[in-house]
Amino acid sequence: MKTILLIEDNDDIRENTAEILELANYRVLTAENGKTGVEMALEELPDLIVCDIMMPVLDGYGVLHLLQKHPEVEDTPFIFLTAKSERGDFRKGMEMGADDYITKPFSGTDLLNAVESRLKKSELKKQVLPADMEGVQQLLLTATGANPLKTLMEEGNTDRYKKKQLIYQEGNRPTSLYFIQKGRVKTYKVNNDGKELAVNLYSAGEFLGYVALLEGSNYHENAEALEACELTAIPREDFETLINNNREVAQQFIRLLAKNITEKEQQLLHLAYSSLRKKVAEALLFLKKKYHHVTDQPFSIDISRENLATIAGTATESMIRTLGDFRDEKLLEIKQGVITILNEQKLANLVN
Repeated sequence: MKTILLIEDNDDIRENTAEILELANYRVLTAENGKTGVEMALEELPDLIVCDIMMPVLDGYGVLHLLQKHPEVEDTPFIFLTAKSERGDFRKGMEMGADDYITKPFSGTDLLNAVESRLKKSELKKQVLPADMEGVQQLLLTATGANPLKTLMEEGNTDRYKKKQLIYQEGNRPTSLYFIQKGRVKTYKVNNDGKELAVNLYSAGEFLGYVALLEGSNYHENAEALEACELTAIPREDFETLINNNREVAQQFIRLLAKNITEKEQQLLHLAYSSLRKKVAEALLFLKKKYHHVTDQPFSIDISRENLATIAGTATESMIRTLGDFRDEKLLEIKQGVITILNEQKLANLVN
């Protein structure tokens, strides 16, 4: 049962509001002034605080200011209860860190909706969600009971791409966020000598092209279908509206970008310092981690040697020669171009 601290100097409003909250199965603590409210908050550590602004002894702004000096309650959701509706008062409270306002007179529905919304967002902040698109979708579902991204995907246009067909090109302005319905996609850059370097790999269920959208910049890389694909295009305007109107979703995308940066740093270190055998082993294990969904069977993949060399950051001829060595050492099997990993542990030992 969640505990709510209600700080209100008007006896009738305090009693009526507490009764509504108790009927909604909340444990309610009440304080008749701001000073008492602060003392109770520090002692009881409630899950949420509803506080009047105009009170004797210590007003609502003073309550919020004092609570933010104590780490144990500084992040507690805080809702102002006030009869004042001037814009300046709203702005002052929000700038101080208030989460919401309820303006008197209010209905029981208004009160409960505000309380439930703030408690739900507070729970989200405590969750450790994966820094990937699955985490974003889980966050949306928890926060809203729905999945706006899924709705956008259902409303977007789905296009089919042939193997090696370009999806977007470096330097172009993004117009859509792409969701992969079927197939696999690689992103890559090309240097002045025409050599490709893989940036990332994507598969069904993942989003593509969000970095440029979030930065408001042009694409930094090319995207190409590794095989026949189906991609849904979500218009840029719809995606930006979702991000701008949902702070939690924006924060999750920031974590996703930070995770991408960390992965790229590791990739650069491997390219700079790893031996040829280690690079090839890392590329194979990366593909297994990315695409192996049937855990009770050996991992197999049909990928061109050029693309595999791009992922490993080596020449195609060197890739082919090393794959041959791994085959002779019984680390993998190659049949009709399909690579099957036979000894994952030995490949991992090469990496470590």
